[in-house]
Amino acid sequence: MSTLKEDSLKYHSKGRPGKIAVVSTKPTNTKRDLSLAYSPGVAEPCLAIADNVEDVYKYTAKGNLVAVISNGTAVLGLGDIGPEASKPVMEGKGVLFKIFADIDVFDIEINTKDTEEFIKTVKAISPTFGGINLEDIKAPECFEIEKRLKEELDIPIMHDDQHGTAIITGAGLLNALELAGKKIDEVTVVFNGAGASAMSCAKIFLSLGVRKEKLVMCDSKGVIRMDATNLDESKRFFATTKNVNTLAEALINADVFVGLSKGNVVNQAMVQSMADNPVVFALANPDPEIPYDEAMASRPDIIMATGRSDHPNQVNNVLGFPYIFRGALDVRATKINEEMKLAAVHALANLTKQPVPEIVNMAYNEKNISFSRTYIIPKPLDPRLITTVSPAVAKAAIDSGVAKITITDWEAYQADLLRRLGKESNFIRVIGSKARKNPKRVVFAEADNYKILRAAQIVKDEGLAHPILLGDKNKIAKIIEENNIRLGEITIINPLEETEKRAKFAEVFYERRQRKGITLHEANKLMNDRNHFAPMMVEMGEADAMISGLTKNYPSTIRPALQILGKEEGTNKVAGMYIMLSNKGTLFFADTTVNKDPSVTDIVDITKLTHDAVKKFNINPSIALLSYSNFGSAEGNTPTRMQQARKILKEKYPYMIVDGDIQANIALNQSMLKENFPFSELCDNPVNTFVFPSLTSGNIAYKMLQELGSSEAIGPVLLGLKKSAHILQLGSSVREIVNMVMIAVVDAQSKENN
Repeated sequence: MSTLKEDSLKYHSKGRPGKIAVVSTKPTNTKRDLSLAYSPGVAEPCLAIADNVEDVYKYTAKGNLVAVISNGTAVLGLGDIGPEASKPVMEGKGVLFKIFADIDVFDIEINTKDTEEFIKTVKAISPTFGGINLEDIKAPECFEIEKRLKEELDIPIMHDDQHGTAIITGAGLLNALELAGKKIDEVTVVFNGAGASAMSCAKIFLSLGVRKEKLVMCDSKGVIRMDATNLDESKRFFATTKNVNTLAEALINADVFVGLSKGNVVNQAMVQSMADNPVVFALANPDPEIPYDEAMASRPDIIMATGRSDHPNQVNNVLGFPYIFRGALDVRATKINEEMKLAAVHALANLTKQPVPEIVNMAYNEKNISFSRTYIIPKPLDPRLITTVSPAVAKAAIDSGVAKITITDWEAYQADLLRRLGKESNFIRVIGSKARKNPKRVVFAEADNYKILRAAQIVKDEGLAHPILLGDKNKIAKIIEENNIRLGEITIINPLEETEKRAKFAEVFYERRQRKGITLHEANKLMNDRNHFAPMMVEMGEADAMISGLTKNYPSTIRPALQILGKEEGTNKVAGMYIMLSNKGTLFFADTTVNKDPSVTDIVDITKLTHDAVKKFNINPSIALLSYSNFGSAEGNTPTRMQQARKILKEKYPYMIVDGDIQANIALNQSMLKENFPFSELCDNPVNTFVFPSLTSGNIAYKMLQELGSSEAIGPVLLGLKKSAHILQLGSSVREIVNMVMIAVVDAQSKENN
């Protein structure tokens, strides 16, 4: 079994099977709660809806609920595998709706290939939903199904396989032609592929201004010609009168090629035969119609896009469908019409020309992404997509007369969209993308452990890091074999076998610690210990970061790292920070692992370290200095220390957004803060960073949040070390180890740049 296959099956089956669940949005703890949720209280909204059916949007989840519906006849590249086999894909689509646009989803798999029966079934269940996303239904049936449902139902319906790709590609076309200096009504466009996506792309190209007589479409048999005798209605619409028979002939002097077919059907000679500044969208996955490197090498003036994330200009449907449905649902549109789709096209095209936020540059490890031949469509992790595409779609629905709700305050609407997701909801995806752009050598000090080896396999497979394993080679090999871990070629080092290297490391360590009570003999003995050997590898440039602590207590792991790597220049303290992924966005907690009872000076240092660390993630820190009192409401050592620390911080770093002493609940509740303490600078800067008055309080807080399931914890992230070293929680999961590796790699990138 391949690693990807094994991991995928474990991912889908571990714990609660599948990827989605239904969660109650109302209190259900008391007898009264239950009597309101169900009988007898539920009768009241039922009667209200019976009197006015539109009240279903007021009293139920319909307005934010989309059905993802398939019959499993055209699933990904797997073909007709049936409705049950399509369910993992439909659940996955539901996950994307939720994380990118906060839309709830029920996936519906229908066991029929009969068009009329499919339509009848969807119509029968449609009262449940605010919108319907048709998915993975084969052509030509999908055309009739979508057409009929749009005509016969009054909720937004879209077959994403058709229109999602078309909208993203349409935006890319507009920008590519602008860069190429060509007018859309003058270009010749060649399609390879005549399925649902290709035909929808072609239609949207015509809507954008491509002339029909300048468009050629090919299927597996060659050019679709008007003189063919066996064409169905959909293909006949795109049949050409040009005297060309093959894809190679059609591409001669063509301006644009769009591939929605299969890999490796286009060669360099065919690309070289195209007109100047050719636009090539090779969108077959996983293998494009022509490999990216071959296409780019074929001529210097090419503008290239693929469906792959490892090349520039990825045509990814997630740029479209979550935000299109978000906008449609928010104005209660009765359909997704051409005006709304074109609005999405132009919104995406225009967004590409705007200055890119730093968090996007960070995610893709670029210094300054800007409109160019390698950036003609937005990046999938751009946080502006929801506030750009959704309002454009909503406005088009209103202007075209298909909206039942009119939005007048667009700024408030955009603010509401941001609140739905939390401003930093993309944090871990951004960090992962940044790590992949410049993976570093990470040495694992405890490699004779299943969790470490599985995490090493994941970070290697995903291109997050280059693992180096420390431990007994035979023991590691046995664990790898017993657990079917496929690491391929990887560096494994047993310090006990590295006599020369140990001696070299010991000499360096002795020179630094000889006045700290260390003899050369002791230094040599310490280098047998992997928690000394690993940081020495980082110090000597043989690794860029280290990970340890899974099986050792925290002090015995952190002490060697501190002794060997030392503090950053100008840093007085080392501190520990946890990153908490919560429903309020990404939160940062410090100090949670290092300083037991920090003094006022220590709190100042810890706060500055934490502030700078958060800034490295391209997040603007808004810091609360926590206490059991609010701005002097109670006396005691803790509030006094926090007040004094805040005073020093504002004097030394006037740019820093920091306030306290303040209680945690007040810091997290903007309305309470504004009502009771309107003078605080935190009122207009929602808190995302928390400095605790003691290790005890910080440690308790993050562990409670983690165990209650309300937040995912990443950490502890060590702050203030000269080089990247991070200590795991005792017994961390594989997922937590992988997350820490990503943080370690990004930390190493930052220290390298500094």
